[in-house]
Amino acid sequence: MNLGRLTDSVGNTLYRQIGRASSQVQRQRSLPVDVLEGEDSYLVVFDAPGAETDDLQVRYVDGTVKVRIDRFREFREGYAMRFPGRSMSLDGEAELPADAIVDADAGTARLTETGALRIEIPKEGSGDGAEREEVTVED
Repeated sequence: MNLGRLTDSVGNTLYRQIGRASSQVQRQRSLPVDVLEGEDSYLVVFDAPGAETDDLQVRYVDGTVKVRIDRFREFREGYAMRFPGRSMSLDGEAELPADAIVDADAGTARLTETGALRIEIPKEGSGDGAEREEVTVED
């Protein structure tokens, strides 16, 4: 084995290990989230990088909004994957205040063009009667 091949082999091994480590960190770190409270509802905003609507799962369980994103990596013609640095499954959760009384069945979720997942959960009894055309939040 010549020096060039050895260097390439070591480089490829390092790239793979760095990619795996980066992916593991991303997988274990929760998605960034903000929880906001308005008069009639709570707004929970997650960063959902690279997500499409079909990739998202949103649930409300015991006062906690839970999100799972299963992304799919696009293959680029003419390029080979050196190392997978982005995790394909991301999770996040946000607890609402302990005294929050909400109507989870009326909750909605919308993915913006900039990759923010905006989940609005009305407070119990604050229904405004307006219909929303968004993804339903699952119980």
